[in-house]
Amino acid sequence: MKSFDAIIFDFDGVLLESEFEGNQLLAELLTDLGHQTTTEDAIRNFVGYAGPEFLGAIERWIGGPLPPEFHERRKAQSVRALQEGVRAVLGAVEFVQSLPRDLPIAVASSSSTRWLSGHLRHLGLAERFGAHVYSGREHVARGKPEPDLYLFAAQQLGVDIARSLILEDSDVGVRGALASGATVIGLAAGKHILDDHAERLRELGVEHIADSFDEVGRLLGLD
Repeated sequence: MKSFDAIIFDFDGVLLESEFEGNQLLAELLTDLGHQTTTEDAIRNFVGYAGPEFLGAIERWIGGPLPPEFHERRKAQSVRALQEGVRAVLGAVEFVQSLPRDLPIAVASSSSTRWLSGHLRHLGLAERFGAHVYSGREHVARGKPEPDLYLFAAQQLGVDIARSLILEDSDVGVRGALASGATVIGLAAGKHILDDHAERLRELGVEHIADSFDEVGRLLGLD
């Protein structure tokens, strides 16, 4: 692959194993509320969404509005995860720390900056990313799958998006990343990755797939 002026990382499922753990808890919650849901069901239907789009996807799945109890219990799950921390995707922390210090990097995620900043501290990566932590809920009018968040991140880094690399794992994120004009690596390294994941990303137009951060390094010629 060519060299890049910046790397933009998605967060949940790319740096943090929150997609698997979060959807496992979500499936248990929906099942407990009377809507039989497996972890795989949750991963296939809800990964990559946030805010109203996330709630809309769940309501489509259960065929109606969510009960108030759902919101209370889901918030409690999120608070507990932020307090206790969530493990990193295998190799993620080491990969980020191995990058040249003068290479601009950013996080561009659908999650809130509170969630992102808290977990970056848990992972020991807060200082490396500095202020370049951007939320599709807070920094742009249109979040993923629109390209706006990636374009905003590149602008804040002072780089051309066409000279940037984006690491994404979800269908939703990949669609926005490709639309931005950046080069995209579809990362299939998290525990939430299903057997057909790479095939789905390729169907969306992703040319480069990596099943580990070691493979990302090889694609970039860093090994």
